[in-house]
Amino acid sequence: MTSEKKEQTSDIELKLDAEKKRSEEYLVRLKYLQADFDNLKKRCERQVAETKNYATERIVLQLLEVVDELEMATRIGRTSGCKDQPLLIGVEMTLKRLRKVLEQEGVTPIECEGKAFDPTRQNAIESVEREGAKSCTVDEEVRKGYMMKEKVIRPSIVKVEVPPSNSNSQSEKVIGEETK
Repeated sequence: MTSEKKEQTSDIELKLDAEKKRSEEYLVRLKYLQADFDNLKKRCERQVAETKNYATERIVLQLLEVVDELEMATRIGRTSGCKDQPLLIGVEMTLKRLRKVLEQEGVTPIECEGKAFDPTRQNAIESVEREGAKSCTVDEEVRKGYMMKEKVIRPSIVKVEVPPSNSNSQSEKVIGEETK
């Protein structure tokens, strides 16, 4: 080969190497952009789901207040000897239907009376000391709490019973230990 052809060949090889390098850089950039796009897509899907759940939760919380009022109306209607039985039956049917709709959305009441107090699901407004109580136990549910799927959306408001405090005997123990 002549020197001119060798020069052309080496020039072409240099250009080819440069283009290969550029091509590889573009491929790397493309892969990063694809990964960024996939992450953005996942983040958007997650945000849409969170927004939907938030909106659903807000509506459910408002419906739970309606459930409370319908429960109170039926309770009063039953205890006061309501003269308008068909109206009471209609309210009970409406309440039953509303509970079913909420259940289909994953809303379930928190069962707590007679069970151990759970501060993640209940708010205590009063504690009553009782003989024989072994631990903090829910004595009375003042307002029903609800969960939506695995999340507490409205904690129960409860009164708890606790063992009597032995503040006198405990303070005597502490004082007795300090003097020894």
